[in-house]
Amino acid sequence: MMQRTTIAAEAEVLETLKAEAARRGVSLAALAGEILAEKASELRRSRRPRIGVAHSGCGVARESVEREDLPASG
Repeated sequence: MMQRTTIAAEAEVLETLKAEAARRGVSLAALAGEILAEKASELRRSRRPRIGVAHSGCGVARESVEREDLPASG
């Protein structure tokens, strides 16, 4: 559902956006909506949980089996 809002910005910023909208042949509202959608997508991606998986090449379990002289670690 499309919603309307009011945006406050410096005159220089608005002039830049108006010029870009004119260059593309779209309305300022359409350009602003596009920019806001891109930024919202970027924000959602940056907030996703990041889970890393790494491999050390020799796990504790394997080393404990191969080297029975080592103490168990926990």
